[in-house]
Amino acid sequence: MVLTWIAILASLLMGLGGVFIFIFAVKKDYFQNIEDAKYQVFWADVEELVASTGEEMSNDNEKEK
Repeated sequence: MVLTWIAILASLLMGLGGVFIFIFAVKKDYFQNIEDAKYQVFWADVEELVASTGEEMSNDNEKEK
């Protein structure tokens, strides 16, 4: 029974810690430009895909010659 109370207390403390970290992040404007990070990752993936497709096409053209 003691272990159950320790587990409940630990989970409550971790939950409160998460809430405090979230409040801190909101006050420090860590979530101000969150969309920019998404688009940076998206466009990096698109550029990588285009580059790999271009390499495949150039390899196919060399094989035809």
